Amino acid sequence: MTLLETIKSPADLKGLDAAALEQLAADIRSFLITHVAATGGHLGPNLGVVELTLALHRVFDSPRDSIVFDTGHQSYVHKLVTGRQDFSTLRQQGGLAGYPDRGESEHDIVESSHASSSMSWADGISRGYQMTGQHDRHTVAVIGDGALTGGMAWEAVNNIASDKNRKVVIVVNDNGRSYAPTVGGFANRLQELQASVQQGVDAVRTDRRYEQTMDKVKGLLQESGHLGSAVYRGLHGMKQGIKDVVVQQGIFEDLGMKYVGPIDGHDLDAMEQALSNAKNFGGPVIVHAITEKGHGYLPARLDENDQFHSVPVIDPSTGKPTATSSSRTWTHVFRDEIAAIADEREDIVGITGAMLIPMGLQKMQLAHPDRVVDVGIAEQHALTMAAGMAFGGLHPVVGLYATFLNRGFDQLLMDVALHKAGVTVVLDRAGVTGPDGPSHHGMWDLALLQIIPGLHLAAPRDEATMVEELREAAAVEDAPTVVRYPKGTVGAPSPALERLPDGVDVLVRNGDPTEPGTDRRDVLIVSVGAMCDISQDVSERLAAHGVSSTVVDPRWVLPVATSVVELAAQHRIVVVIEDGVRAGGIGSLIRQEMRSAGVDTALNEVGLPTEFLAHASREQILERTGLTAQRIAQNTLSSVLGTRVPYARPADEEKVRATQTSQMRRVDGA
Repeated sequence: MTLLETIKSPADLKGLDAAALEQLAADIRSFLITHVAATGGHLGPNLGVVELTLALHRVFDSPRDSIVFDTGHQSYVHKLVTGRQDFSTLRQQGGLAGYPDRGESEHDIVESSHASSSMSWADGISRGYQMTGQHDRHTVAVIGDGALTGGMAWEAVNNIASDKNRKVVIVVNDNGRSYAPTVGGFANRLQELQASVQQGVDAVRTDRRYEQTMDKVKGLLQESGHLGSAVYRGLHGMKQGIKDVVVQQGIFEDLGMKYVGPIDGHDLDAMEQALSNAKNFGGPVIVHAITEKGHGYLPARLDENDQFHSVPVIDPSTGKPTATSSSRTWTHVFRDEIAAIADEREDIVGITGAMLIPMGLQKMQLAHPDRVVDVGIAEQHALTMAAGMAFGGLHPVVGLYATFLNRGFDQLLMDVALHKAGVTVVLDRAGVTGPDGPSHHGMWDLALLQIIPGLHLAAPRDEATMVEELREAAAVEDAPTVVRYPKGTVGAPSPALERLPDGVDVLVRNGDPTEPGTDRRDVLIVSVGAMCDISQDVSERLAAHGVSSTVVDPRWVLPVATSVVELAAQHRIVVVIEDGVRAGGIGSLIRQEMRSAGVDTALNEVGLPTEFLAHASREQILERTGLTAQRIAQNTLSSVLGTRVPYARPADEEKVRATQTSQMRRVDGA
């Protein structure tokens, strides 16, 4: 049995000596490398927070003291020491979540892992404790992986700093790649100075007696007239100048918060001392810890891209993926095409929010380094900046994960759309993403974007349409355009039978028209983007039961094409298949456009339920939510047969008109 296996709760950490703690840290790293290699997940960030997390749980008393992780993918060590050591199904259906999960443990608080929110949570939790008299409880926010680049974090710090008695400790897990070059003799010397001098200074500065003494001296000098005030200003200025020379910490102290650090985040004793000082201070304190992503695992440390931030299934001895694929992903298609467009047009600029490589903008950056901007985790700023760039004569292409667009909605609405700015937003990981869970599914975009006036939204079905629609989007200069696509591999080409004058592609015509002498078929299937394969499968299944159908891909789902409404009038029922939420989705919008045009054909919206979907594979989630060809075909067949709402229009129009006339006569008679 390893020492780790004896740890069932944070209380078990309290009595361990230095040697045992060192062994425990080694056990944890070995566990993470072995188990995350077998399932995939966020390996590098967690290898970097082993000592930091152990120190947290030795100094604070979770769950009595609240610990909030930002971002949540650095919480694996926290899970291990709070009794969750079955990582065999990590991020798989029914297994441990890849982020904190209240359903797993009372030690988990914030499930969403949209970065930069921990400070606001800490502000709110600590206010709650303070206002309800729970003065013995502390609130700790662990913020890292670039989350301090998000403006929301600084908004919260501004408020936390205003109350000197709030028991809030903010741990800055500083593992940014910008610190990677700080190695060698100079960096080692700085660390020696900080270890010998700074920790002693911090211990004094986070003692309440220091604060009380300083307040008394300040009061006495300022009450001594002009001379005393001048002496105080001189002493204070000299003190501040010395501090800024020794450690550049002014940005935190200028906000009125105590600052401790920088601390070696892999020195458990130093981390405990710093956190203990911060805890005992009794007011807001920033503890700045320098850590290394992938610490203790050479393959991660040598990975230049992201130090194994997130890995697939790998060989733990080498760090190499156990399975390789030559298949092109949607991200690859975007990467190559945006680079090609940028080569052709000097006005094209790329913008990303800390997702340069995951979004595929690195190829464009290598060719045009001055035309790609990484704004950090700041989607709101990215979109408003894009509006400004458009005003300045450029065409910005903003690359985001679909789930993170939510945070920039107001800016897209009021800064981009209101001003008719020619900005293209590219949404990767749209729809169901899978193992990252509720906060990372890109399932809200279709419902959110359809209410933005003038916005054009494309949902490509394959590589050819992706290339085509991206170029069409970049050509629009007087309105926002959005191109959205899912996570994963691009499927096989799906050529159209016909392209209608307004750009709608007809993919399938199955079966003979229901009414002789007309083009009326039974079912019109409107396929949104990557739901193309499922939509065509549904058509084939219906044909096997003698039900005719037409499958169309609008290509541009916003605004609704006129031909889609016209085709709806020529079918007995319309089925819209999308991988966004049904409520307020594309199906809902098409229904509204049909009604406005006087088309009363029944319509069934097939999409995701309005709920937070637990982590699982994409296929498992689609199965769980009924987004499979078999289920959709069964339900559609029932509608055609008149046994399930919505009912398809009867095939015999004469009977329909006769029934309607009869009903009207009865109403008139009544």
